Amino acid sequence: MSLPVPLRLLGRLILALLAVAGLAGLFLALVVLTDGARFGLAAWLTALAVGIVAALWRGRGRTWPGRLWPFVPVVAATALTASVCVPTVPTTRQYPPDLPFIATEHWSLSTGSRVAVYHYPAAAPRRPTPLVYLHGGPVRSISVLDHRFLRLLAGQGYDVYAYEHPGGGRSDLLPMEQYTISRSVRDLAAFIDRLGKGRADVLGFSAGAIVLTRALATPATAARVHRAIIAEPGPMDGPTALITGRQGRPSARGLALAPAGARATRVPRYAVALGLIQLGLLPPDTGLITQAEGVNAFKAADLGSDTASAYCARDAGRIPTEDTAENFSFNAAASLRIQQTIRDSPSIAPELSRSRTPAMLMIAECSSQTRQWQTAILAADPAIERTQYMPGVGHRLWNGLDDNSERAAAVITAFLQDEPSPLPNYPTRAGISAFLHQYR
Repeated sequence: MSLPVPLRLLGRLILALLAVAGLAGLFLALVVLTDGARFGLAAWLTALAVGIVAALWRGRGRTWPGRLWPFVPVVAATALTASVCVPTVPTTRQYPPDLPFIATEHWSLSTGSRVAVYHYPAAAPRRPTPLVYLHGGPVRSISVLDHRFLRLLAGQGYDVYAYEHPGGGRSDLLPMEQYTISRSVRDLAAFIDRLGKGRADVLGFSAGAIVLTRALATPATAARVHRAIIAEPGPMDGPTALITGRQGRPSARGLALAPAGARATRVPRYAVALGLIQLGLLPPDTGLITQAEGVNAFKAADLGSDTASAYCARDAGRIPTEDTAENFSFNAAASLRIQQTIRDSPSIAPELSRSRTPAMLMIAECSSQTRQWQTAILAADPAIERTQYMPGVGHRLWNGLDDNSERAAAVITAFLQDEPSPLPNYPTRAGISAFLHQYR
């Protein structure tokens, strides 16, 4: 007894969809196995060949045009997967245009890095020690919001210098294997040397705070640092990265509206490439997309809820625009590569325990960072003179809302001038356990 025509058609449709899914799955597996060779064409041609052979086998013994029907899923899968192999943005690096309010300089460092540099001259009275800013990311442009804060610090009398880490912003790319946390530390030392003003005060934020922390554990680099401000650090080494625990008070993650704008992750090519890199199934230097293409493709909206997680829940409805589309640049592959070298590194606690560089730790009330990542640095570094728990702010300590930027500047200025802080020294090294149990 034969099945009714509708059921036969439904069965064929299901088989066709399974064939398309199977060929697409085979293509993705081959992308992983071939490391995305030749922009994914090696995997695509192999999957196409398998599909053709399977269609010929399925069509054997049939009469025309019945032999053509097995090729329909092959054509559909071929068209679907071909979109993963075709670049939709330039494959050579397209640098952001210069900012209208500050000149961009380009310095070649002794490490071989060529970085974009920004200088905010000090207002009178001028402080004798220059201040170097290490931004977060780790490999991205310095946001316009950060630039506003640097200008505020310059207004307090500090000669402020900032540079975008290699591979980010307007700085030149490095070969992927050269993106390491140790290279970032060497770049800091080379930058201070290139500055030629003796020792420098250094403010490191987020990923920049990790670089600064590891610099303090590296005697040759620490000798170049006058005073250090470690603001909202991530994990400083492999053992710390394994620590899981609570974060600060609730952030705006999940409460704020999703960021608007174009997303690379809505384009099949970049959704597949960045997704497989994020999962660790492809290396950062995959042959599927070039490093430059990945930077060109990535948009601010691709950060998703990461931006909202940097603000307190109470600010979910008024999160400021941190950057412009023209200035935004994020090197996701290089950032993942550096983060992996941190996770693979041994403990730096023994070296950090010998630090003698005066330091300050800044912690946000609504921090999205694991608290133990921050307190591990406080416990290990005996030269941390004060800890500043910043109420009313999230990971983005200086955010332009209310007087948050001015309060952060006041705390930083007090430490750099070795004056009493407007905030209490909290938590102390002896009070770490109590701090972690108070859910602050």
